[in-house]
Amino acid sequence: MTVNSMYRDEALNLRNPYAVKKLTAFLSPLGFRYKTGDVDYTMVLYDSKRKIAGTGSYQGQVLKYVVVAPEHRTTNASSVIVTHLVRLLMKRYRQIFVFTRPSNTNIFMQLGFKEVARAEPLYVLLEFGFLSIQDYQDYLRSRKAPQAATPVSAIVVNCNPFSMGHLYLIETAASQSGTVYLFVVEEDRSVFPFKDRWKLVEEGTRHLANVRMLRGGAYVVSGATFPSYFLQSEEPGLVVQNQAELDVVVFAHHIVPMLEITRRYVGTEPYSATTNAYNTAMKKILPSHGVEVIEIERKADGVDSEGKPNYISATKIRRALKENSLAPVINFLPPCTRAYLADANSPFSDEKAPSQG
Repeated sequence: MTVNSMYRDEALNLRNPYAVKKLTAFLSPLGFRYKTGDVDYTMVLYDSKRKIAGTGSYQGQVLKYVVVAPEHRTTNASSVIVTHLVRLLMKRYRQIFVFTRPSNTNIFMQLGFKEVARAEPLYVLLEFGFLSIQDYQDYLRSRKAPQAATPVSAIVVNCNPFSMGHLYLIETAASQSGTVYLFVVEEDRSVFPFKDRWKLVEEGTRHLANVRMLRGGAYVVSGATFPSYFLQSEEPGLVVQNQAELDVVVFAHHIVPMLEITRRYVGTEPYSATTNAYNTAMKKILPSHGVEVIEIERKADGVDSEGKPNYISATKIRRALKENSLAPVINFLPPCTRAYLADANSPFSDEKAPSQG
């Protein structure tokens, strides 16, 4: 707890239903739907009358729910909240991100944050710390193919886990492109950890000489650029739409020019509304940046019980793992993934759990 002349700031006990209910009641009229599952830590700022003057949270290295009551917005309340959170996070991370409304951008910029991208009307993404988008661009530059053959294409995959569907999309792009940059989502919020997903993709695409793998870092479908991807809402609204657009804007402004990308390949999405919103955002934004979006019909393994195409899906694979029955989806799995799941040392050899991605 910290006390200054006007305010007292305290950590919120996320397990205290009364405290959570009180904070939710404060945030709701201001347009925020607070969920304890979306945060690792929350602080509350109280005024001299013990009324909530503001609040702020973080999940991982991303600031969230930074809000000040209208009557306190002419004071230093916002800087007290942000300073509190930054002080804690900079002990653990070299870089911090924040989602905020466009109207709040100046508050963070005055405290040293720099804008990365924006998706009106809801979001601006800013960053702070010892690392920045320029460091990720330096990484991309170091991995850029010398004299890359054209056309230069890009694919973004999570591969949770790597499937025949992913392989089909990658092989299709490789056959139609001179160079393919294959971005693997680095955020470790999927069932299969990044190091395993990377290894499976690497093994499964080794025969494709024109494919170059890249780490997605904090700027390609991450908790900073597109947190809703990892929640997979069935009814995505403006929030998911704007987050999807924000991620695509980052890609268009900061990644496309570095690698001279002219195509982005994506599979059709018959199941996930969130991923479908992401496809829509790409079609809306990328063409104006010189990038053609090529949507490939998702690979199917025969037909399902209703006579419809039995599309290969990582979600179906994870469901089969949970039910401890891979037989219905065995044809979804390339040899490297089959071997990984059969390995006695695999974390999925016994107890399986589903997730998104």
